[in-house]
Amino acid sequence: MFSRRTALAASCAVSAVLVLAACGSGDSSGATSSSSSAANHTVSVVASTNVWGDVVKQVAGDLAGSRVDITSIISNPDADPHSYEANTQNQLALSTAKLVVENGGGYDDFVHTMLSSAKNTSATVLDAVDISGKKAPAGGELNEHVWYDFPTVRKVAARIATALSAADPADASTYAKNVTAFDARLAAMQATEASIRKAHSGDAVAITEPVPLYLLQACGLVNRTPEEFSEAIENGTDVSAAVLHETLDLFSSKKVDLLAYNEQTSGPQTEAVLKAAKANGIPVVPVTETLPSGKDYLTWMEGNLSAVGKALG
Repeated sequence: MFSRRTALAASCAVSAVLVLAACGSGDSSGATSSSSSAANHTVSVVASTNVWGDVVKQVAGDLAGSRVDITSIISNPDADPHSYEANTQNQLALSTAKLVVENGGGYDDFVHTMLSSAKNTSATVLDAVDISGKKAPAGGELNEHVWYDFPTVRKVAARIATALSAADPADASTYAKNVTAFDARLAAMQATEASIRKAHSGDAVAITEPVPLYLLQACGLVNRTPEEFSEAIENGTDVSAAVLHETLDLFSSKKVDLLAYNEQTSGPQTEAVLKAAKANGIPVVPVTETLPSGKDYLTWMEGNLSAVGKALG
């Protein structure tokens, strides 16, 4: 099946070749950097999305922007990460990076393409899905949205601290202190998940895409959405009338307790589901794939957990 992830890899493979011959092009991805010049900093870091970029920032702490320069390739909260196209600025950042943090699992294959084109063999590359150890279930697809899985984020943060300390030994104690504080906040969120699980284990939920599934499952919630629906939405294909009817029935028959709705990808089918949820008094928990404007990773995820708990009553 030709998915949005396949389209992402294909478009970026072409773009990565083109940027080698380009110069001075503008940055249309919304990529952000903690400094205007990486050359003045000890460690140059590139993250595929601002989610992982912020995890790096949490570990770097006050050293972000002084000793650690962080570039997040995808940072526009209104953009669909699956439709990203590479540009010259991203290629340049990757060519000089000492640390690269990618999601993996087919989500951001453009990173490998651009690294290969940049011939940057010295960078330490951290792949979150590889670090998580998660595999696709038998006969199914891997849910690559591992930043909604707190045990994975804790592992990745620890690896980031190790990499930053290796590149900047003088500040190793600072990175160790920061990652310990970050880890404690994540542990607290896992405790919140456990509390929700104790009160609501087995409660049914619906989704438009698998984006928040790791968080919902950690809360003990059961996804009742027809797999054909969420797969079609994620892959950017049409949902059959029968599957759409089955999905809408979850709300009209009050078979689910909340809808987790991906705000970054919408269309007629997802809008019909959103309308059905609201019409039948089913609480809606909006989720996103990239970091919302004005939030860091921790406040974002704490907000998501709070919204889930409130929706479940």
